Amino acid sequence: MDVFIVGIYFVFLILIGWMFRTFTSTTSDYFRGGGNMLWWMVGATAFMTQFSAWTFTGAAGKAYNDGFAVGVIFVANAFGYLMNYLYFAPKFRQLRVVTVIEAIRMRFGAANEQVFTWSSMPNSVVSAGVWLNALAIIASNIFGFDMVTTIWVTGLVVLVMSVTGGSWAVIASDFMQMVIIMAVTVTCATVAIIQGGGVGEIVANFPLDEGANFLSGNNINYLSIFGIWAVFIFFKQFSITNNMLNSYRYLAAKDSKNAKKAALLACILMTMGPLIWFMPSWFIAGQGVDLAAIYPEAGKKAADFSYLYFVENYMPAGMVGLLIAAMFAATMSSMDSGLNRNSGIFVKNFYQTILRPDSTEKELVFVSKLTSTFFGVAIILIALFINSLKGLSLFDAMMNIGAFIGFPMTIPAFLGFFIKRTPDWAGWGTLVVGGLVSYSVGVYLTPEMVQNILGIDELTKREWSDMKVAIGLISHIVFTGGFFILSMLFYKPLSEARQRDVDLFFNNLDTPLVSESSKQKALDNKQRKMLGTLIAIAGVGVMGMFIIPNPLWGRCVFLFCGAIVLGVGLLLVKAVDDSVESEEENA
Repeated sequence: MDVFIVGIYFVFLILIGWMFRTFTSTTSDYFRGGGNMLWWMVGATAFMTQFSAWTFTGAAGKAYNDGFAVGVIFVANAFGYLMNYLYFAPKFRQLRVVTVIEAIRMRFGAANEQVFTWSSMPNSVVSAGVWLNALAIIASNIFGFDMVTTIWVTGLVVLVMSVTGGSWAVIASDFMQMVIIMAVTVTCATVAIIQGGGVGEIVANFPLDEGANFLSGNNINYLSIFGIWAVFIFFKQFSITNNMLNSYRYLAAKDSKNAKKAALLACILMTMGPLIWFMPSWFIAGQGVDLAAIYPEAGKKAADFSYLYFVENYMPAGMVGLLIAAMFAATMSSMDSGLNRNSGIFVKNFYQTILRPDSTEKELVFVSKLTSTFFGVAIILIALFINSLKGLSLFDAMMNIGAFIGFPMTIPAFLGFFIKRTPDWAGWGTLVVGGLVSYSVGVYLTPEMVQNILGIDELTKREWSDMKVAIGLISHIVFTGGFFILSMLFYKPLSEARQRDVDLFFNNLDTPLVSESSKQKALDNKQRKMLGTLIAIAGVGVMGMFIIPNPLWGRCVFLFCGAIVLGVGLLLVKAVDDSVESEEENA
């Protein structure tokens, strides 16, 4: 039954790609929906790019072991999206570019365009590989498939959907997947709260070491280390959500106002997230469930199964299939966004710029699909490699990738927004310094060095992991960021052509974008009607799981979950403006 549910979901995703293929005729359509999308679609994809099966595995395992500590990351994400809403999101849309690297070229010149093209792609491919591996851990355990088969099947489904429909299919599926995920996780959190006797009881029953608290968690002797880690995690997540390289989240919005509203939606969802997503893990820990004994083959990764254990043992039959569908949804949204983004960067900023300046739009769309296929296979191979590293913690892997690879790349892409008088080499030079800093901290820093400097006793494994991430972030702020700022001392007037590009960059940032044409309104209606209908059908399907043999409360769970999905779909259909004629009728 669970396999059947996931199979139906896969068919549904591929159908979305097929239906939205008609929206794509140019590279702008393929990579950013032509910049014509409504706020609720853009907000969903902005939210989903920070969400994956890792949330239900590595992050849920962290919640099982250490209480609310993992929530710091998601609260920091919410803060980043709040800053998007207050300032950055409309600015990102006002860049008026198809890919983020085009903005880098305008700000830092053609040489930096190529440097950032080739340096930005590996980060998202590796991250997507971690997410795909996290999904395979759960799916292979439930269905009995081996990890290699699971990784290949999942990766290929994402690939087919993304290549077929481009960013329209990616972002449309992101919205549907967001609705399903929130419905499933709200339902699971509600059951956990009822079973646990309320939120207060769940927190009170959480197992803690002597002297530990629910906020900072276990296996930590120095609360100050947790505080340092938390503070700099906020710096990292703020930087990651508010820089040119990650502005792609808002390039698809139809105008500045819709980009701003999209950021607010992502902020609200991310603020609600921790209490919803991790309640089952906290409940399981409070019940004294020994996951290491239940999943001995998982070894040190046994805690990653906390969410799965809850669904298997406390939710009605059939819910496991729906959970796996939600996990596939979360992972696919992260993977396909990265895949589509990488393809756009390669095609627009290398193929068209360097190899084929005179290429037609038809040729570019064809090459885009080939490139998406290549990156999809690369993500699958990375996931297979990560699977071979049996002792690797998924939580630590994501933290280290973010601190040592992702964060240094965001520094010039963030500071370049505000500091105008820098030489062009400040862009690629900052990346070089960032690489040296990451290498130095990652390779040469040892626990003994930190202990001697701070004058403290031996660090626990968790303390060392947190401290290493924090020191890496501090080093990048001081040295990598400092290098970019100091480059101002070497500023010389730019050539006339370069100054024109820089002026255009900052003029675009300050010029609001408005889109209210009759053609745009007709396209808005088409988005609402198509996606609303698909989501309503999905809601009816979830409600139809009422027929699965379960106790009455279990049947009602599916009615509740499906009603949430159906309600969102009907709201979208109802939002169609009947006074606006379709584009075909106008023609």
